Amino acid sequence: MMTLLNRTLSAGLTLVALFGAPLAACGQPSSVETDRGAVQVDVVASGLESLWGFAFLPDGSILATELPGRLRMIHEGGHVMEAPIAGTPEVFARGQGGLLDVVLHPDFERNQLVYLTYAKPVDGNSTTAVARGRLDGMQLVDVADIFVADSRGRGHYGSRLAFDAEGYLFVTVGDRQANPNEDQANHPAQDRSNHHGTVNRLHDDGSIPADNPFVGQDGIEPSIWSYGHRNPQGMSWDPATGRLWINEHGPQGGDELNLVLPGRNYGWPVIGYGVNYGGNELHEGTHQEGMEQPVHYWVPSIATSGMLVYSGSAFPEWQGNLFVGGLNGEQVARLVLDGDQVVAEETIYRGHGRIRDIRQGPDGAIYLGIDGPADQAAIVRLTPAGNAR
Repeated sequence: MMTLLNRTLSAGLTLVALFGAPLAACGQPSSVETDRGAVQVDVVASGLESLWGFAFLPDGSILATELPGRLRMIHEGGHVMEAPIAGTPEVFARGQGGLLDVVLHPDFERNQLVYLTYAKPVDGNSTTAVARGRLDGMQLVDVADIFVADSRGRGHYGSRLAFDAEGYLFVTVGDRQANPNEDQANHPAQDRSNHHGTVNRLHDDGSIPADNPFVGQDGIEPSIWSYGHRNPQGMSWDPATGRLWINEHGPQGGDELNLVLPGRNYGWPVIGYGVNYGGNELHEGTHQEGMEQPVHYWVPSIATSGMLVYSGSAFPEWQGNLFVGGLNGEQVARLVLDGDQVVAEETIYRGHGRIRDIRQGPDGAIYLGIDGPADQAAIVRLTPAGNAR
């Protein structure tokens, strides 16, 4: 039997011909204007609550996470299955905590493995954890934690996941809102004996690669790939260049785009381009020896979240561009790169919902995960105007 995705491709249709929901129900426009011309907007699914992440299954269905702790299956016609997928871990569903990112194993069609990040309850508090399970119909089986961060708090979970071309799994962990004003040199994000403010590199089973930069060094967590981050909620691997990119929330201003390199210190909270909430000075400065500079930063803050390095065919002129979601201002920033430098920025989508996640679909279109209550949270699809059916 042909899968939904195979039927879609063989018929020359787009996924939005199979999925769909009323635009007005989600407050979405029918199109938006960009530098390359009009882009059509189609709602793939609506009725979700506090959407955080989503991933495409090989049959064209979608897995989506909802912050309260539900993993949803979205089928043909935009139908969100009423019963969530069983077997997901218990989550700390308070404030920023809950069920967060979702990605598939690179060899999912063979092993059916799904990876979830979530706020794990720990003695009345919580930490960032990664659980792995096998999708069997409408349930996850053999679910187990493969990574539990030494990083407790009730916010700034980070929690983005990405596999690189070699099958290594990268996991972001935020600084857990540790006070940035006191003893900045010894702030938890500068202390590699824990996971606060880190990007971590793992094998697909959670074990530690022997070539991680701090393996074998006393007092340093061996999973750490880079550190000195604040709250990285966007991460994307560039298949064309082999680069790993993240974005991270600044305080009041100073959101950053960073090229992640092994063993590097990205400076939080010692250096940065924002100020503390209320406007008072926060950082020692913007530069310090031994600390990396962001490739790009935003003042004022756009509250960066999901991110995509685009490589699809629907928008060939945008290949290699970075797309960064903004919670503040409800926007998507398109960044043009020349090597490791941002040479142009365009806001291609604004004012239609908090952009929590951005993914490239199997059809080459750009999909946005829009956060919000059940009558506003949605997944929408962007295609060149006139090409969607």
